[in-house]
Amino acid sequence: MLPPPRTSRRQNIKKRIAGYFLKGLLLVVPTAVLLYVVYKLFMALDSIVPTKIPGLGLLTLLALITLLGFLGATFISGPIVRKANAVLDRVPVVKTFYTAVSDLLGAFTGQKKSFSHPVIVKLTPDGHVQKPGFITADDLSALGLGPEMVAVYMPHSYNFSGNIFVVPAESVTPVYVNTAEFMKFIVSGGVTDIGVKPPDATHPPAVDAQAK
Repeated sequence: MLPPPRTSRRQNIKKRIAGYFLKGLLLVVPTAVLLYVVYKLFMALDSIVPTKIPGLGLLTLLALITLLGFLGATFISGPIVRKANAVLDRVPVVKTFYTAVSDLLGAFTGQKKSFSHPVIVKLTPDGHVQKPGFITADDLSALGLGPEMVAVYMPHSYNFSGNIFVVPAESVTPVYVNTAEFMKFIVSGGVTDIGVKPPDATHPPAVDAQAK
């Protein structure tokens, strides 16, 4: 058997080097971007409480937030919150913004997590076009809508935004996956892999009933 010509060997070597270079980019670029974002965020937070020691401002800020959270949950939560709500009631625009931000943070970190019911919504009658999202409300009686309608939040890919849609409950199919991975799957444009888990009791009866 004749040995391969030198040109073929050179081409194979070039392809291997190019492949190693691309793999190196896949390792280096995401890590560099992550470190850059973390560094900028650290510097921005650390500068809120200016100190001569790097990092001390951030630690002080975290300590103050934790202390305020402790005081708010124990001593001052009742009267202070009531007075604050009374003041906000006089400024509707500010209250609307405050409530929206508070509810958004609570949706991710609070006791009432809103993005915990991943679903797939049919956008066409034949179901050939579907979009992933999260059920955020299954009781829209305050809007004059019956139980046949639900509110679904659909995040945008490669962005920290999304839209809320009111759709028929029959067009919603529950998806039994990890909610954090499902959110990453949507935000990444479907690039991130998600692991499927079996149905469990963590999904509300309203969501499970729609799948029947």
